[in-house]
Order: sequence, then C-alpha cells, then structure tokens
Amino acid sequence: MVGEVLSAQPAAAAGLRAVVELFTSQGCSSCPPADKIVGELAKDPSVVALSLPIDYWDYLGWKDTLADSRFSARQRAYSIMRGDREVYTPQVVVNGVTHVLGSDRKGIDAAVEKTRREDGIMTVPVKMLKADGHIDISVPATTGQHAEVWICAISKSVPITIGRGENHGKQVIYHNVVRDMLKVGDWNGTASSWSVPIENVSRNGADAAAVFVQDGNRDRPGPMLGAAYTTLQ
Repeated sequence: MVGEVLSAQPAAAAGLRAVVELFTSQGCSSCPPADKIVGELAKDPSVVALSLPIDYWDYLGWKDTLADSRFSARQRAYSIMRGDREVYTPQVVVNGVTHVLGSDRKGIDAAVEKTRREDGIMTVPVKMLKADGHIDISVPATTGQHAEVWICAISKSVPITIGRGENHGKQVIYHNVVRDMLKVGDWNGTASSWSVPIENVSRNGADAAAVFVQDGNRDRPGPMLGAAYTTLQ
C-alpha cells in the first residue's frame, strides 16, 4: 500500500553473487523458457534476477504490455560497451559485463562464476533498510570507485495471456519484472546513504525493490559493483 509505514527490516545483501538481467518480449517465441529460468533464479538469495521487457518486437503483431523503451536502450548500451553490438531476445546480461542466451541455464551459471572472479564485481556490500515509509540505502567507503546508484521497482510475478503474435494463446508468468528504474545518486567511493519514499517505488503493482551500484552511467553501463533486494509487502 502506498505510504504504508513499515517496521525496520534489513534487506538481504550479504553473499550476493550476481545481478542477472533478462531482456525479454511477449512477442518472442523463444523467450518463455528464459522467463521460466528467471523465476528459478529469483528463488536464489545470492542472485538478483530481473526481467526487463523490451519493445522492439511490438511490430510482430502483439504489443508487449510490460515493455519499456528504456530497457531496449539499456540493452543496446550494453552491446555498445561490450563492442559486439549483439542485441537479441532472450538475452541475459550477467553482472553488467557479459551476455548469454537467456534460455541457457548452464551458460548463465557459468557466466555468474566467471564474472565473480573479475576485479571489483559484486564486492561492494550494499544495504537496504525499510523503515517509516522509506527505503534507506547505504554504500560503504571503498577506494578508487565511482558509480551510479539505481533503485528498481519490481513486480515479483505477473501472469500475462498473450493474444496475438508468436506466443498467441499462451499464458506466461514473468518474474521480477522491472516496472521502473530511478537513479538514486552518484557514489564516489566515500560512505554514502540515501532515503527513498516507498510510495515512489510501490506503483504499477510493484511489490519488491532492488538497488544496484554500477560502474559507468545510463548510456555507458559497466560492471555491477554491488546490489541488494527486498520485498515491499
């Protein structure tokens, strides 16, 4: 409920291994197996798994009801940063640095383990605390870092019956669907904290939130440095 006062409750952040972003589409016949995998990953407390529906397949006959052009732009920005310009669905980006076919569970798991060994990735312990109608975010001091801090409004489970296009007649459950992304602030390596009203996040059916600290910026996204996830209900 918007504006609800919640008791202080820390979000799970310790031991997080990865942020896994799935770029998916209701109009993509190859996507449902990947959407199911995100549901499996969402049960893993060491992974922040996110679904980011894109809009560039809408012309195929079914307009994705969850799509956001910002997610399409984010996917393209990742491809430019990697230098391969590979943009497709279902595509998973692991920890901001490598991409994998979204229906390849073994490939995703291997990418998580590989990226964990790279310097700096998922090494910053981000904390989230729900209290008095706010989400309080804190990032400790770490030398030699600069990044952006973002919060995602998330719907944990969204069933969609698809009326036309390649998935005509199917009902697909989308997991950890990002409904909005808000920049919280910049982090320059010093101990920092922010407070976000829950009402700014709990819109459009959002019942969870994720925070990530990411090198680079919106147009040039880089490695994930840390993250946290919490439910709002």
